[in-house]
Amino acid sequence: MNWIRKFCIGSLLFFCCQQAAAQDTLPNFSLRNVGQNRIVIGWVNNYQQVKQISIQRSFDSLNFYKTVLSVADPMAVQNGYVDTKAPNDRMFYRLFIMLDGGNFLTTPAKRPLLDTANAAAVVAPGSGIQGQVNGARKDSAKTVVPKKPEYIPSVYVYTNKDGYLFVNLPDADKQQYRIRFFENDDSFLFEMKNIKETALTLDKANFMHAGWFKFELYNDDKLVEKNRFFLANDF
Repeated sequence: MNWIRKFCIGSLLFFCCQQAAAQDTLPNFSLRNVGQNRIVIGWVNNYQQVKQISIQRSFDSLNFYKTVLSVADPMAVQNGYVDTKAPNDRMFYRLFIMLDGGNFLTTPAKRPLLDTANAAAVVAPGSGIQGQVNGARKDSAKTVVPKKPEYIPSVYVYTNKDGYLFVNLPDADKQQYRIRFFENDDSFLFEMKNIKETALTLDKANFMHAGWFKFELYNDDKLVEKNRFFLANDF
């Protein structure tokens, strides 16, 4: 019965983590270290008017903050960013939020928590790795399967505050971008070629229904990103 007990405990922890993540509404934000020099920042925006949201980091919790990124659409309900260029995984992070009318605020600073589920390593069966258990050496051939990463919104293709699909390609006038769109079951829908607009909004009518969709963003023939997005009902 140990496996049942472990499953129940694991399910409860997963549910609690999901609930905690759902409460990361501005000015609160989530901050996780998922390994391999990846720090994931995310938040939910319930402000009516936001002019700017910038992600800032520093070696010091109080001073010398530098802006990592100013998000393209600060009004997006769900947004986030994966920082892969931090000098180390113990940096302090905060958000600078510019509201309507010139008012602004900075969130309390915090350091990322290690997400052991998403940073789990995989040990190949039969690799001959030796383990130490209660002082005795033991051959280990156990495969550790990493947990599937949670959804992280794209910074290129995402739904905006009004629920429309927004495409953000700041250097589109200098590159050869194209986007392929798919149903959630991978059925092909349509393709946009030779995109030259740096920012554009797509009508929901292009997708026929609400729900999850997938996309592939290419620069020439090089895959830039594969991700998904959700379109809500209008009623």
